[in-house]
Amino acid sequence: MAADTTTYRAAAEPAAGVDALPGFPFSWRGDRLPDDIGALRDEPVKKVRTIAGDEAWLVSSYRLCRQVLEDRRFSLKDTSAPGAPRQYALTIPPEVVNNMGNITGVGLRKAVLKAINPKSEGLEDWMRGHAAELVEGMLAHGAPVDLRARFANPYSEALHCRILGIPQADGPRLAESLDIAFMNSACPVTAAKLNWDRDMAYMAERLDDPATTGLVAEIAALRADPDYAHLTDEMLATVGVTFFGAGVISTSAFLTMAVFSLLQNPRVWGELRDDPALIPTALDELLRVNLSIGDGLPRLALEDVRLGDVTVGKGELVLVLVEGANFDADEFEDPHHVDIRRANAGTHLSFGGGQHYCPATALGKKHAEIAVATLIERMPELRLAVPVEQIVWRTGFMKRMPERLHVMW
Repeated sequence: MAADTTTYRAAAEPAAGVDALPGFPFSWRGDRLPDDIGALRDEPVKKVRTIAGDEAWLVSSYRLCRQVLEDRRFSLKDTSAPGAPRQYALTIPPEVVNNMGNITGVGLRKAVLKAINPKSEGLEDWMRGHAAELVEGMLAHGAPVDLRARFANPYSEALHCRILGIPQADGPRLAESLDIAFMNSACPVTAAKLNWDRDMAYMAERLDDPATTGLVAEIAALRADPDYAHLTDEMLATVGVTFFGAGVISTSAFLTMAVFSLLQNPRVWGELRDDPALIPTALDELLRVNLSIGDGLPRLALEDVRLGDVTVGKGELVLVLVEGANFDADEFEDPHHVDIRRANAGTHLSFGGGQHYCPATALGKKHAEIAVATLIERMPELRLAVPVEQIVWRTGFMKRMPERLHVMW
């Protein structure tokens, strides 16, 4: 199967006599920016057609992307409202779309933020130990190995099981759902609901399991507190299911793509190998150039809003193109050059912005930092084992990533 080199075509065709809008996403490939993005420089707010066949405003300049993310007149929660224009069919219940808002609303934010703090006792040591164990397994297996299947995925799954306090052996079982849960489909996916119901039942059982520890045990104990009488088992199980799903897919995809970026830039790999102390600061630059976000961050306009030279109408869908912002030459000098000493690399938008800035930012960065440091220390000659043209990129998915990333050393 050849790597995907074609531009995505929207599932729905525009009505006769109407100019065709460009389909979005532009490409599923993660080894280069889509050619379409260069053309957006002169049109930073542009109409596109989504996978669902609806119209949306694609925002691609750094300044305007940040404006959308920080302006409360653009809502994430309302993108799931009945009749709202869609990027694609929902694969989770509509009320779960604004998950951190929901967590805050039922009083669980403090417990979640405490659980995802990378400075939690023993967490960093555990990550180092588990990353080293996985690398030892790859070395014992011998080259070539699929880095995603043997390192990025199990490392991310085990971390989130540990934080939740559920058996690490159950991680692969829960991860099976993610290939469907994060699909970009024009029409509803029957298997998505089946997965959701199965995973919710599993997490509900963990609430009453005396062997459960971590975040799940902590939130389960709140049921005995009169101040949390409003909580239901369904609300609590939802926290576990969404924390695992969103956390695993995001950290695994970013880590896979970060390593891919390093292998495509042997100069940078060499710099980090010679001076591992640079790895923590290099992470922001790797996040800036990372192409793992496969679609735009959605917001619905709650009223008419002026955005650059365009007035976005109330009820219209806006998509924040993170890769457009992160490669905007007005914000980042020579944006296509990977510079691990870039002074403003940390202003990237890969964790979003505004009230929906990812609360797991510190955890995600530490997770990747430890993984990269372990690979560089134990596999200093790591490199791709297949021509980059042979890498197969996942299609129809919320994250860009290779199906397999075969490496050798």
